Amino acid sequence: MFTSLMVMFIAVCNISKAIDLDANTINFNKSWKFKLGDLQNAQLPEFNDSDWRDLNLPHDWSVEGKFSQEWASGTAYLPTGIGWYRKTFKVEKSAAPSNLYIYFDGVMRYSEVWINGHSLGKRPNGFIAFYYDLTDFVKAGENNVIAVRVDHSSFADSRFYLGSGINRNVYLIKKDPLHIDIWGVKYTTELASDNKSAQAKVVVDVLNNRSSKEDITIATQLVDENGKTVAQSEKNISIGKGEKSKNELSFQIKDPLLWSVEKPNLYKLNVRLVKNKKELDSQVTPVGFRSIRFDANKGFFLNGVNMKMKGVCIHDDGGGVFGTAVPPEVWARRLKTFKAGGANAIRMAHNPHADYLYDLCDEIGLMVMDEAYDEWEYGKNKWIQGRNVGEPGHDGTNKFFKEWAERDVKTFVLRNQNHPSIILWSIGNELEYPNDPYTSLALNEGNNPQSPRSGFIPELPNISELPPVAEKLVKWVKEIDQSIPVTAALAGVTMSNTTNYPQLLDVVGYNYYERSYVEDHKKYPQRIIYGSENGKGLTTWEAVKNNDYISGIYLWTGVDFLGEANTWPSNHSNAGILDLAGDPKPDYYFQKSLWDNEPMVFIGTSRIVAQNRGNTQNRGPARFTPEQHYNYKTGDTVRVSAYTTCEEVELFLNGKSLGRQKISAAPTKVINWVFPYEAGTIVAKAYNKENEICNCQLQTVGEPASFRATFDKSSLKKEEDLAHLKIEIVDKAGNPVKNASNVITVKVTGAGQLRGIESGEIVDGDVNLQSDTRLSHMGKLLAFIQPVQKKGDVTVTISSPGLESKTVTITAK
Repeated sequence: MFTSLMVMFIAVCNISKAIDLDANTINFNKSWKFKLGDLQNAQLPEFNDSDWRDLNLPHDWSVEGKFSQEWASGTAYLPTGIGWYRKTFKVEKSAAPSNLYIYFDGVMRYSEVWINGHSLGKRPNGFIAFYYDLTDFVKAGENNVIAVRVDHSSFADSRFYLGSGINRNVYLIKKDPLHIDIWGVKYTTELASDNKSAQAKVVVDVLNNRSSKEDITIATQLVDENGKTVAQSEKNISIGKGEKSKNELSFQIKDPLLWSVEKPNLYKLNVRLVKNKKELDSQVTPVGFRSIRFDANKGFFLNGVNMKMKGVCIHDDGGGVFGTAVPPEVWARRLKTFKAGGANAIRMAHNPHADYLYDLCDEIGLMVMDEAYDEWEYGKNKWIQGRNVGEPGHDGTNKFFKEWAERDVKTFVLRNQNHPSIILWSIGNELEYPNDPYTSLALNEGNNPQSPRSGFIPELPNISELPPVAEKLVKWVKEIDQSIPVTAALAGVTMSNTTNYPQLLDVVGYNYYERSYVEDHKKYPQRIIYGSENGKGLTTWEAVKNNDYISGIYLWTGVDFLGEANTWPSNHSNAGILDLAGDPKPDYYFQKSLWDNEPMVFIGTSRIVAQNRGNTQNRGPARFTPEQHYNYKTGDTVRVSAYTTCEEVELFLNGKSLGRQKISAAPTKVINWVFPYEAGTIVAKAYNKENEICNCQLQTVGEPASFRATFDKSSLKKEEDLAHLKIEIVDKAGNPVKNASNVITVKVTGAGQLRGIESGEIVDGDVNLQSDTRLSHMGKLLAFIQPVQKKGDVTVTISSPGLESKTVTITAK
C-alpha cells in the first residue's frame, strides 16, 4: 500500500464548490504554464519553462486557434495537436502524516501525468474523471512539478466539438492515511408510498493506509438547508493495515422535503471518520429525497407523480469564446432559460459533462439523463469536408474502448451517483445508427427514418455484434448503482428489434422513431419507451403528449453548438432553441407554448413574398422562423405569428383590432394574421375566459443610434466570477433595433477583463472569436466580463462607427 507523507498545505487557491470530495479538497486551477507543441523532457522538474504561457485552468487551446479547411467539419474546423501543461507548487513539513492526490475532472485527450519526473499514468478518454496518488513522490519543503502531456493529434475524432487540453477542473486532495476513499460515499433512499417518511442508506468506503490496524467510528449526519440536523447514524469498525472496507449505515427521516422539479430541496450529508474524538476525515455531499419510476403503460413518475420528461439535449461547449472550458455562470444562465421555457430535463449528450453542471441541475431542478458514449468498439463516420460530404474518418473513443470501457463506465457512475437530479444512466447514443457502423437485413424493410438508401451492407459489422457489448456495459453500471435505470438512445430501432439489445435496457430511448411508438408498444407491451432524441415542434410533442406510455421527449438540441458543421465556412450547428449567446430563438417560445403552464404570448413577423400572398390566417407551416422585429417597407405584406398558452389572442395594429382567434382553432398551434404593412405598433393580447392575461408587442423603430447595456449581476463578488453584459443596439428613442447589423467593439479597463464576445450568429471561418470586435446579430451582442483584481471598478466602453458610444461600470468586490 501507500506510504505516508508528512505534509501540510500552503494555501494554493480558494476551495471550489464544484466538487465535494472532502474538507481538504483544494481547487488547483491557478498558475499553470502551457506550451502548444510536443517537447522532449518537458516532464522533468529541471526543464526550463520560463517562456511558456501563464494561464489558469480550465483551458481549451483548440478554440484559440484559427478556423481552417485543413481541419474537420465535425469538430468545427478548429485545430487540435499536442500540448504540455506544468505547475510548480510547494508543500511544507507537518507533524501529521498525509496522503496526497491530484484529481482531474477530465483532460481532452490521451493525457499522461508526471510528478517530479515520475509518470503517474495515462488516460485516453477526455470525458472521464481520474486521480493519481502523489504521496510517495512529493518532496516536502521543496518545489514540486506536475507535468501533463495532452495528445489530441487526431483532429477528426468526433462528430461534434471536443476541445483540447485540461478543459475541466483540477483539484489537490489531502487526506489522513486513514480516510474515506475518493468517490467512497454512496447515498440512496427509499420513500414511503405517501412520501411522509424515508429510509436512507449510506455506504462508506474506508481506506487504511496507516501502518497498523485501527478502530474508528463512522458518523453520518443529515443537515437541512437551515443547518438543522434531521437524522444521524454511527458505526464502529476495525480496519486492518492496507485494507479497504465497505460499511453500511442507515437512518430514517419523517416528512422529508422532497427534491422535485418545482422545489429542488437539497440536504447535506456529512460523513466523518473519528478516532478518540479526533476527526480524521470528512466529506460533505449534497443529497436529496426523491423517487423515480418508469411504467410501460403509464410512463414516468417522480415522487409518485405522473409527468412527462420535457428535455433538451446539450453538448459540452460554450461557443467560440470558451470552447469546452466553460465557466459555470454560462451554463447556469442557459439552464435557467431552459427551465423558464418549460423544460424539466437535460440529456448530457453524448458523454459525461463537467462536474459543476450536475450541481447546477441539482440546484435548479432539472432531471438528468447522463450518457457515457457516442460509440463503442467501432468508429462512426467523422465528417471532414462537411456533414455527409466526402470520405469520413473513423478515429475516436473506439480506439481505446475495449481496453478502458469497464474502468471508464464504472468511473462515470461513481463520480455522479449521489446527484438527485440524475434519473437515467445511458450507456450510449445511436450505437446502431444504420450502416454507421452496424448493418442489418432489416434495413431492406423500410421504416428506418435515419437509414441510408443503400440498405443492408454485408461488409459492415452485423447488428448481432452489438448486444454482447451492451450486456457488459449494463452489468458494469449495475455493479456500481442499481437505484437508477439504465437506458440507451436507439437510432436503428428496426434493426435493434431483431436482437435482444432493447431487452437488456431498463428503459428504451427512441431517436426520431415517433412513427414506431404505437406499433412497438403493442408488439412489446413490457417495454418502457421514451423519445431520447427528437426534432422540435408540434408533431413530435403530440406523439408524447397523446400517448400515456411514452415517458418523455428530449429535443435536438437545447443550444447551438460548435461542430457537426456543414461544408466550409460553416462551423456550428444551429439546431438549438437557444443561440450561441444563450438567447432564445422563436422556436424556444413555440416550445414554451407547448410545454409551459404559465400564461404567455409571443409574436414574430415575416414578409410574405408575392406568390404566397394568398396565404391567410392559419395556413402555412407549423414551424418557420419569424423575425423579432416590425420594420418593413411600404407595400410589403406581413405575416404576424403568435405562440401562446392562453385560449385566444387578439392582434392590434396601431390600436385597431385585426381580429381575435382561438388557439383551439389553429391545428398547427400557431395563430397567424396577414395584412399590408403599416408602420407603427402591433400588440398581441392573450385572453383566458374573456380576461386579458398577458400581451406582447413589436414596433417600428428608427435607425441605429446608440446602445443599451445591462449586466446580469450588480457586482463581481469572487475571483472567478463572470458577468454577462447584454448589449443592444437602440434608436434615438431607446428602442431596440432588432434587425440591426453593426460592427461593435468592446473595451474593458480597470479591475476587470473581457473574456470574449458572442453574437449568437453562425459565423464563417474568417471571424476571430477571441477578438474584442464582432458583428452584431439581431441587434445584440453578449460580452463576458471577469475581474482581474479584488477591488475596484470595471469600466466597459462599447463603440461602433456612426453610433454614440456607451460606457457602463460594474464593481469588483
